[in-house]
Amino acid sequence: MKDFIHFHSGLNKRDKILILTRTLEKVVRGSLRGLFFHKNQGLQFIGRHVQITHSWRIHCGRNVKFEDYSEIHGLAEYGLIFGNNVTIGRETMIRPSSYYGKDLGKGLKMGDGSSIGPHSYVGCAGQIDIGENVMIGPKCSLFAENHIFRDLTKSIKSQGVQQKGIKICDNCWIGSNVIILDGVTIGSGSVIGAGTIITHSIPENSIVLDKRNEEVRTRL
Repeated sequence: MKDFIHFHSGLNKRDKILILTRTLEKVVRGSLRGLFFHKNQGLQFIGRHVQITHSWRIHCGRNVKFEDYSEIHGLAEYGLIFGNNVTIGRETMIRPSSYYGKDLGKGLKMGDGSSIGPHSYVGCAGQIDIGENVMIGPKCSLFAENHIFRDLTKSIKSQGVQQKGIKICDNCWIGSNVIILDGVTIGSGSVIGAGTIITHSIPENSIVLDKRNEEVRTRL
């Protein structure tokens, strides 16, 4: 934990004590609950009121943080794989499958140093791969599944779903309130502006600022 915490010079003694106390709580919780993970490579930091199900399908590297009230639903064909120094923000939901076992989603893989901000939703019924050092802001939604609605004579619900998956490559910054839909690949080094809906793939080193995903330009 000593290697994990680096205090800012502006913090006083009371600040440091409070931070250390809260962090120690998370480490103790992580040590106990981490025993049930399929793979657990180091310290885990688990906040208050975190819901974790099907822990035996979850793989964690070092310094993985599940913040308060997050929901980590591990029921997935390929499991949930978190690299080193991954953060899942407060009240973020990771949900690959139904709670009741009527379907089995693919899962999620997150590379080292990546994070998902608070109040986000990750629907990984189709496989979602997030590379290294990816920053996903607050209130983002990823949907790796789409309803089929081609047949006008049938209800949309009865036509089932398709799952192409989502891939976010290394070193991307996804702004707050971004929605990423199934079948999308976001190339490495890309920046997605707040509130954007991503409906098709983005080349590497792109900047996308338009809500309709029409204004794409290169960072180079």
